[in-house]
Amino acid sequence: MSDRKAWVEGTGEAAVAVNSKKIAVYVVVVFVLYVIITDPAKAADYVQIGFQGISDAAGAVGDFMTWAANGGE
Repeated sequence: MSDRKAWVEGTGEAAVAVNSKKIAVYVVVVFVLYVIITDPAKAADYVQIGFQGISDAAGAVGDFMTWAANGGE
């Protein structure tokens, strides 16, 4: 049986991988909701930390692109 057919029929390793991903997403969503409901201030801190990380990463990419555009000097 081909991998595609096994995935379509919902049997085999592909089905197990899909189910594992669904379970992992479900657990993460439940954890996020739990944190938001039990401690909104801490949830806000986590969001701020996440956005700060994204901002820092974007700044680093911009610095690298500027360095590369200037010939690596």
